[in-house]
Order: sequence, then structure tokens, then C-alpha cells
Amino acid sequence: MNPNAARLFLLFGAGYGLLGVAFGAFGAHALRTRLSPDLLAVFHTGVEYQFYHAFALLAVGVLLLVKPVPALPVAGWCFALGVLLFSGSLYALALSGTRWLGAITPLGGLLFLIGWGALFWAVLRGD
Repeated sequence: MNPNAARLFLLFGAGYGLLGVAFGAFGAHALRTRLSPDLLAVFHTGVEYQFYHAFALLAVGVLLLVKPVPALPVAGWCFALGVLLFSGSLYALALSGTRWLGAITPLGGLLFLIGWGALFWAVLRGD
């Protein structure tokens, strides 16, 4: 397995973690008085899931360094793209109020599910 893949997923995890802190602070301080409680909750959900999957990406990167299993990059790409679609669509919905963006969110959720399934399979099989 390519060690660059491990590095890439570690970078995604660290980057998403960094942005999660920034977006969380932005939501708590700058958006608190600008968004309705419902839209603020939508924004917060995006931050929350971004953090969960930042940690998942770090785990994928470390596991790739320890024992590269073919299902691990599948998990990593699903998590990385899932954050963009799931959290990104929630951020855009909360900031713009454009409701159709919510239709993109389940695609990110599906990628999260596939990613967790691939991670489960990688750990179970351990080839």
C-alpha cells in the first residue's frame, strides 16, 4: 500500500479537525445572533459530524501505516467526501437558507455509512 495514502488521510483528518474548530467557533460567536435556533442547530450538526469523521480519517491514516488493508482507502475516501457533502451542504443550507441543499446531505450520510462499513470490513478481515 502506498504510504502517501496514509499521509493523505492524516492530512484530511487534521485539516477537517482544524476547520471544525474554526467553524464551531464561528457558529457559536458570529452566527449565534444572526441565525434562527433551527438553522444554528443545522450548522452545529455539520460541525459535529465533521469532527467525528476527522477522527475517523486519522484512524484510517494510522491503520494504513500499521497494516495496509485494501478496504481502508475506501473508508478514507468515503469519510473525506462524506464530510464535503454532508457537513458542507448543512453549512450552505444554514448560511443561505436554501432548503434544496438539504437534498445533498443524505448522499454524504450514505458515504459515511459506506465508509464505516469499509472500516468494519478492514478490521474484521485484516487480510
